[in-house]
Amino acid sequence: MDVLMLSRLQFAVTAGFHFIFVPLTLGLVMLVAYMETMYVRTGDEMYLRMTKFWGKLFLINFILGIVTGITLEFQFGMNWAEYSKYVGDIFGSLLAIEATAAFFLESTFIGLWVFGWNKISKKLHAASIWIVAIAANLSALWILLANGWMQHPVGYVINNGRAEMTDFLALVTNGHGWSKFVHTVASGYVVAAFFVMGISAYHILRKQNLRFFKTSFKIAATFGLLSTLLVFASGDHHGVEVAKTQPAKFAAMESVWETQKAATYHLIVVPDSDNERNSIEALGIPKLMSLLAFHDPDAEIKGLKEFPKELRPPVFITFASFKGMAALGMLFLLLTAISWYLSRKDRLESWPLFLRIMLYSIPLPYIACQIGWIVAEVGRQPWIVYGVLKTSDAVSKSVSAGQVIFSLAGFTLLYGFLAIVDFYLLTKFAKQGPDGPEESAITNTKPSAGSQEA
Repeated sequence: MDVLMLSRLQFAVTAGFHFIFVPLTLGLVMLVAYMETMYVRTGDEMYLRMTKFWGKLFLINFILGIVTGITLEFQFGMNWAEYSKYVGDIFGSLLAIEATAAFFLESTFIGLWVFGWNKISKKLHAASIWIVAIAANLSALWILLANGWMQHPVGYVINNGRAEMTDFLALVTNGHGWSKFVHTVASGYVVAAFFVMGISAYHILRKQNLRFFKTSFKIAATFGLLSTLLVFASGDHHGVEVAKTQPAKFAAMESVWETQKAATYHLIVVPDSDNERNSIEALGIPKLMSLLAFHDPDAEIKGLKEFPKELRPPVFITFASFKGMAALGMLFLLLTAISWYLSRKDRLESWPLFLRIMLYSIPLPYIACQIGWIVAEVGRQPWIVYGVLKTSDAVSKSVSAGQVIFSLAGFTLLYGFLAIVDFYLLTKFAKQGPDGPEESAITNTKPSAGSQEA
């Protein structure tokens, strides 16, 4: 493999691994903040135990996420120097705001929350974790606005062979970036909801700390159902944005080869890229494709043949990833709706099979997030900045294939080790359960008024 392919592979490995931690951080911190707020409001010690138990798992994930994020940014200078040189004035400004504002705010108040137990008031302590939650989501906002600019560049001019910012407001109000932010953050909330429900299901099956974990499950189920609905709404909006600004990506996502108006949506499609057609198209719904793309049943959908072959994204991987993400989204809606219903009716213990399904479903939202990024990034190819700079022109000129192979091997070994550590720690403390004595049979079967408020 050449330097370009190796550099792309290295960035994919490091970015993909880093994004294992990000979604859980974004969602779990919200749940922990809510649990501590319930403790402050009700005085129920169970919510304090919940805050500390789920907070411990959040901190493990948060710390490892920071480590992997730092090495990720180094690659802009090492492997993608031409990209940094070309768009650094724009991309760098957004990342600088993320680091100097959101990340520092997040880091400061996470320290106050970790070391402030019994040293500051309960309300101030709860406020500190809410600030961490807000800062974490703001951090995601600035990063996704930067990525949104790569997907749909606005507010710039090309001057002396470089992209220079002309309108900062256009950058921060870029519709592509905002729709991407809402969709990505909501997906992270779904990850956290399934994480909490899955671990809670494990303990409910074993009749351990029933009130504690049934309440945790109920909170996460409500959070997960609302988040899944937000994923669907934001995904629909983002799909329209992609159809308008990245028609080649949209055509690859749906494997549309011929330009057509009032386009039919086929439930079963098998792309045949070699022959520029679909080998199978079945169960068509008239006009649905145009309706999904532009909210207009008679709108025109540009086919892949409208674009030169060298400007088309890889069709099969983009198509398969998009369909897989959409299918998992439908599954999450079903599972969260059932979870919400059973937890509201206090019937979880009567459905052990469903609890096992929720336990083994923990990895599924992670997979959905990863393949969602495959759609976004592979679907943008061959551009690193859509319509402005090709990926092949962005790679560093002074880096050799041997150097990239060495760094790729190093990152893979380091991240593999961190993955083992993360999985071991999360599994160990998740199985261990909350600190404190086991709840009595009375408290297991008769939740207090405080738990009913959840």
